[in-house]
Amino acid sequence: MSGINEFIDNEVKSNDVVLFMKGTPQFPQCGFSGQVVQILDYLGVPYKGVNVLADDALRNGIKEYSNWPTIPQLYVKGEFIGGCDIIREMFQSEELQQQLSEKGVPVKAA
Repeated sequence: MSGINEFIDNEVKSNDVVLFMKGTPQFPQCGFSGQVVQILDYLGVPYKGVNVLADDALRNGIKEYSNWPTIPQLYVKGEFIGGCDIIREMFQSEELQQQLSEKGVPVKAA
């Protein structure tokens, strides 16, 4: 399992914003992943999508890595932010935009 943890750790640490999701940003394969993609695209945030459906070890590994039971999972500057519900609530309250800006991630003004 350590190989998958290293892969996840590398993705989280080498990308400013990374979304572990079902499907790809261009073709999300679950509604929750799709909602987070829409929010990030709306904000114009550059991010990397990682498709957990491509590998069972990755799909299970990310849940252990974050100690969070669901996918999608959003990481910003190496920090786990949350899943779909948390991201949606943060976006609606503009907390997400504020947190991204504070971490130096460019966000389009609404």
